[in-house]
Order: sequence, then C-alpha cells, then structure tokens
Amino acid sequence: MQKVVIVGAAGRMGRALVRLVQGQAVPGLQLGGAVDLWDCPERGQDAGLVAGVGAAGIKIASDLAEVAPACDVVVDFSSHQGASGNAARLAGWRKPVVIGATGLSAVEKQLIADAAKQIPVVMSPNMSLGVNLLFALVQEAAAALKDKGYDIEIIERHHRRKKDSPSGTALGLGEAAAAGAGWNLQKVAVHGRDGIVGERPAEQIGFHAVRGGDFVGDHTVLFAADGESLELSHRATSRDTFALGALRAARWLAGKPAGLYTMQDVLGLKRA
Repeated sequence: MQKVVIVGAAGRMGRALVRLVQGQAVPGLQLGGAVDLWDCPERGQDAGLVAGVGAAGIKIASDLAEVAPACDVVVDFSSHQGASGNAARLAGWRKPVVIGATGLSAVEKQLIADAAKQIPVVMSPNMSLGVNLLFALVQEAAAALKDKGYDIEIIERHHRRKKDSPSGTALGLGEAAAAGAGWNLQKVAVHGRDGIVGERPAEQIGFHAVRGGDFVGDHTVLFAADGESLELSHRATSRDTFALGALRAARWLAGKPAGLYTMQDVLGLKRA
C-alpha cells in the first residue's frame, strides 16, 4: 500500500480526496497524512471526521515536514503559492507529487519544473478523464478546421468562490486549440470583450468566464463558421471526478522516473 499525503485537506477538494482514499476508491492507496494552513480552523482535527467519513486516525497538520518524509506520494490541492513552494521540499525528500492547483504564474511553474528534475511530478489543470479526452479532441478539431474559416471561443462557468480566471482548464483548452491550429496562444488570446473592439480577426481565441452559484465546472469550446458551428463541451457535476483522477495519478507515479507529467500521460492519451 502506498501512503498518500493530502495537502489542502480541509478544503473542498481535500475533503473529497480524503473521503475517496478512505473508501478505497483507488486500490493500493491509504491515507498517510493530511496538511493544511497553520490558521486552518480544522487543524489538529481528524481528517476523516472533517471529510465526513468517520475517524481516520490522521490529524490535520500544518507542517508538511511532519508527515511527508514518512509517506510515499503527495497530492497537493492547496494553492498556486503553496504547491510551488512545496515542490522544492518534496524534491529534497524524493517524494513524488500530484499537483492540482491552478492559477500558477510563470515563476511558480518554473519552480515545479525544477523540482521535476529530481522527482516525478504530475501537474494538470484538470484531473478528470473526460476533460483530458476533451483536450485531445479540441486539438484534433482545431487542426482539422485550421484555415477553413472557423472562429474559436472558450466559455467556462464556475462557482462564485473560484479565485482565478479564466480557469486552468479553460487555459488548457486554449493551449490545445492553439496547438492544433499552429498558433501561439499568448499572441492570439483575448479575455472578454468590451467597447468598440473592431471586427474579430481570424487568428484569435476568446475566453469568457462566468462566475456564480455552485457550478463545479462547465467548459465549452466553440468552433463557429458561416452557416454552422461545432461545440465540444464537458460538464462536471461532482468534485469526485477530479479527486478520483488525482488519486489515479498518485497510484500511477509509483516507480516512475523524475520528470514533469500530465494527466495525458497517466491516461495514455498523449500521442507519441
């Protein structure tokens, strides 16, 4: 059995992860530690009770060093600052890590990439099977429709508490579309439109973020041309789909060499 540490254990995703580990949703994993911020109200409480699944015998700690060195793999859904800051420490302890935090800056991504030179890291903007299949489909569609008069727009909806915009998944879909079309996403991305912006250029990917209610995560990539349109969509109805994917990634990391992997690698969707 692999002992897994959940970072961000008191959060919505963290509780889902603890619940699924305790329920043996992914065989071969057992809860070895739970970590959250020092001022987390649940600090010192049993992680299983916090997750609503009964006592796990693991208390939520505030210092990763208390639990990570004695465990086998870490799943980090804390924050972009926390995940990037933890990466170097985990590399020093030679502990594989799955990172589900989004909103990472270029500097934070580089910190994680540096750690991946010493340990295996799975980092993905979305851990679900459906979304990662959508990434592949969007890239394929963008390649097939390239130079055929199709405009690309990405619309995403999330709950009112989400802090980053656009979502990491929306950006991942933009990267997939840009790769298929042969574009540089940074040069063609536009985030919302306001005022007299002029006609839409052919090489552009629009991002539109909706925030409200309790949407877990809805994403649609629209390919629109004169006379027809094509939409590729994914709707998450439970955070369990993300948590389950992250745990599958944690199990998959066993024995892998150092490197920066994605869920495309985990699910065998990445093309050679």
